[in-house]
Amino acid sequence: MPLWKQAVLFRQILPIMLGTAIYAFGLHYFVISNELMEGGVTGVALLLNYAFGMPPSLTNLILNVPLFLIGLKIFGKRPMFYTLLGILSLSFFLWVMEVLIRKEWVVPFRAPHDYFLATLYAGVTLGAGLGLVFRFGGTTGGADIVARLGSKWFGWSMGQVILALDVIVIGTSLIYIPKEKVLYTLVAVFIASKVIDFITEGSYAAKAFTIISDHGQEIADRISVELDRGITMFPAKGAYSKAPKDVVYCVVYRDEVRRLKGVVQSVDPRAFMIITDVHDVLGEGFRTD
Repeated sequence: MPLWKQAVLFRQILPIMLGTAIYAFGLHYFVISNELMEGGVTGVALLLNYAFGMPPSLTNLILNVPLFLIGLKIFGKRPMFYTLLGILSLSFFLWVMEVLIRKEWVVPFRAPHDYFLATLYAGVTLGAGLGLVFRFGGTTGGADIVARLGSKWFGWSMGQVILALDVIVIGTSLIYIPKEKVLYTLVAVFIASKVIDFITEGSYAAKAFTIISDHGQEIADRISVELDRGITMFPAKGAYSKAPKDVVYCVVYRDEVRRLKGVVQSVDPRAFMIITDVHDVLGEGFRTD
């Protein structure tokens, strides 16, 4: 394999392993120590831990093996490589945390009278770990494999499958843990989802302007001079008036939104503006990698 391909592979493998390490830390340090829950296969592993004392590192691996083998047969080797990496890496770091806690080299965070702080940090650490894994093309197996199979075989939405599995697992946990902790778990899951979105979609969130005006060229010139932003223009025609229009498209940082609005309105107060969120902007003036 050429060196540049090895470097690219390494740049993907390392963040995935780091992500699983963060996830394993959050799971043991905040979730298990406070008897909270998690969704998917990890949640099943936690239930087995609470009910029978089985270590999550072992049960996570055992539960994922058959799912991985099915996924390997259906999807092939290449798409499942990073899934295998995520499964093995997560089980390894869960085992490392179990050893560290057993030897008392790491003392988990316990909040017997106020679970809010544990819930908050559980959501942040779990979301940060999974966000890194997802951003670099990996998964931790489990519900992700089931969701892909459901999408391929039955045409179900992957998001709906994952949500359904989470509801079933977290709902089942009511047998073993109080409902208050289940409610705290839902808060942690919500926070984790927001952190995952932030990491996978990028911290370079910006706004895209689509501007329809009779004075498109003048607006474009002013944006170029005053904001030093690139602009793309499209010719258009009004469906009712049949009059020619200019469509101006421009992406700016959030703190430039007010200035851009001011420029457009000063040129054409009747201009029609559509402002949308964009994420992970690449190119000149933004990120370049």
